[in-house]
Amino acid sequence: MNFIRVSLSIVSLFITTTLFSQSDEAIIKSIYKTALTHGKSYDWLNFLSNQIGSRLSGSLGAEKAVSWTREELEKLGLDKVWLQPVMVPKWVRGAKEYAYIKSTEGKTTTVNICALGGSIATPALGLKANVVEVHHFEELDSLGRAHIEGKIVFYNRPMQPDVIHTFEAYGGCVNQRYEGAVQASKYGAAGVIVRSMNLRLDDLPHTGSMTYKDLPNDKRIPSAAISTNDAELLSTMLKLDPDLEFFFRQNCKQFKDVLSYNVIGEITGSQFPKEYMVVGGHLDSWDLGDGSHDDGAGVVQSMEVLRLLKETGIKPKRSIRVVLFMNEENGLRGGHKYAEEAKKNGEHHVFALESDAGGFSPRGFSLDCTDAAYNQVLGWQHLFKPYLIHYFEKGESGADVSPLKTGTNVLAGLRPDSQRYFDHHHASNDTFDAVNKRELELGAATMTALVYLFDTYGVHEISSGLKN
Repeated sequence: MNFIRVSLSIVSLFITTTLFSQSDEAIIKSIYKTALTHGKSYDWLNFLSNQIGSRLSGSLGAEKAVSWTREELEKLGLDKVWLQPVMVPKWVRGAKEYAYIKSTEGKTTTVNICALGGSIATPALGLKANVVEVHHFEELDSLGRAHIEGKIVFYNRPMQPDVIHTFEAYGGCVNQRYEGAVQASKYGAAGVIVRSMNLRLDDLPHTGSMTYKDLPNDKRIPSAAISTNDAELLSTMLKLDPDLEFFFRQNCKQFKDVLSYNVIGEITGSQFPKEYMVVGGHLDSWDLGDGSHDDGAGVVQSMEVLRLLKETGIKPKRSIRVVLFMNEENGLRGGHKYAEEAKKNGEHHVFALESDAGGFSPRGFSLDCTDAAYNQVLGWQHLFKPYLIHYFEKGESGADVSPLKTGTNVLAGLRPDSQRYFDHHHASNDTFDAVNKRELELGAATMTALVYLFDTYGVHEISSGLKN
């Protein structure tokens, strides 16, 4: 009798689990179908990129983007939409930069550069000096002031081409861009030129943030990026003529901080309204292109998550917020401000998902969470398999959601195919035409599916295989 009872319980559990599993499959299929047939992310990106354009913190473009995204979220009929004030830096590039290489024979060759974000300007008539090429900060130490003082330091460490995860390759060389001026100034360098963070050879310089840390103003030196083709050229010419000179002129300026906003919209949870789930991207961009991949794609995908939930009739148990963060590129002020306000208000954030790796085909997620939560996600792999989503690894989530980290919540980052991302990252070709409509929509649907699953089951609540 007991054996029969146990057997019936097992069969009942199997049938119930299968039914719920089929329900999840049907709902996720509906999410993908709606995104691909009636999606709004591509149209939104078209407007954001082509009608508003670049959105550097403190700029008119950023101000317009705040107003427009707020209006679009209000049109979705969310329960709440509001602006969260945050003070952000205001850096202006000014007139287009100019640079050339001058050989000892007097021949000049024009090269492509752009000022790094946060850099000071050169003197009004430009800066011309001899060049010393280095690949690591240790080389600066070994050369010392005697070989560096008064010269332009040329950092020429490329992204490592045999690293398949291109963000790892980026991480392996980005310190020369970010800290290069601080390190070179220790030895009296006059300026810094940095090889662009790009895996391919082209003529496009890539900007990005740099820091002076606590250097006094009179010790700060101008810093610029040089295209990868021209970095190769400069390196070759230095081998042939170590005494050549490099000239560059840039007109950038740092102003006082200005007021801007995070844009936030919320669907209030039906059962657990005090448990918050966040999906977001950063609204600001660099100023050379229109920021379609970085991070217009993440912005519109995050907006689309809430629209897809409403469009497919999903009524979330938990409160789900879209947060469009301001100032990720040169300060992370928006991400820190949101986390500060959440802590001050005693809000319990159980999950946060960021899209800030471009609008290419989604491959999966990187997860910053406990082992138990990670295993929970692995239990959902079969639900993503029909959509060719296969990458589920523990790792970093995203810069803007990282301040929300606790010991128990789940932070995640959408991971699209990254092989072409750094062709566009922080460069003038980060434009709308570089984003594929279908790939963008697939990314939005993939994000929505993960949000749906975590909302349905909660964190650590899948061990029984049943919904709450």
